[in-house]
Amino acid sequence: MSEHPRLKAVPGGLDEGARSARPMREPLWREALGEQLRSLRQERGEKLTETAGRAGISPQYLSEVERGRKEPSSEMIAALAGALGTSLGALTRQVAEDLLRYRPVPAHHPALSPMAISPVLLAA
Repeated sequence: MSEHPRLKAVPGGLDEGARSARPMREPLWREALGEQLRSLRQERGEKLTETAGRAGISPQYLSEVERGRKEPSSEMIAALAGALGTSLGALTRQVAEDLLRYRPVPAHHPALSPMAISPVLLAA
């Protein structure tokens, strides 16, 4: 880490190694979909305008989808898949496989602790 001449590292602070050791947040579906769409588009060597034109959407909207900012309808996802030369099923499978690579960060919530889950007896 290159330090600014007047700034010093804080003892006990996080360094680059500690940040990367933390588990990554599981991405949302729209984020994983966007990454996959961008990857497919770039593999084809296409610009946003080319892919968006074939899918019938604006390049701005495609950009937002690729960045995980917008959640497109299933019809829009199918149009994008077709514009990128793949099927909706193949695109969905790839996104699902990408999502399965992440280990979710364990929730530390009191309601999820084993002691908070107890059987309940209901009497009529």
